Amino acid sequence: MSKMAIICNGDTPASIMPTLIFGTSGLAVDNEVHIFICPAGARWMLEGELEKLGTPKGLPNPVGLFNDILDLGGEITLCELALENKDIDPKDLRDERIKITAAPPYLMIVDDAGLTFTF
Repeated sequence: MSKMAIICNGDTPASIMPTLIFGTSGLAVDNEVHIFICPAGARWMLEGELEKLGTPKGLPNPVGLFNDILDLGGEITLCELALENKDIDPKDLRDERIKITAAPPYLMIVDDAGLTFTF
């Protein structure tokens, strides 16, 4: 199984949608998927934020993609710096399966990733 690292560093739909699409696509082709959400993209991990996108024309539903990633064994990690930087309480995250950690441990996990994407 190949390992895939995806980093979301933006708060626009142009950052989160490809993050979610590549994440589910990677799982569909049997990759081990690790997504890291930087502080700039942290709002997407809050309850209700993906819902505000609706279903963009011609694209899959972002809430469905998010759920599929976690349900299929993908890992979504929020950078711990986002908690203070964006005044986020972990209780406000959209799913209890979102991990919170610093960048160095994430980098150690994906050190041998065959595919890396940044959005």
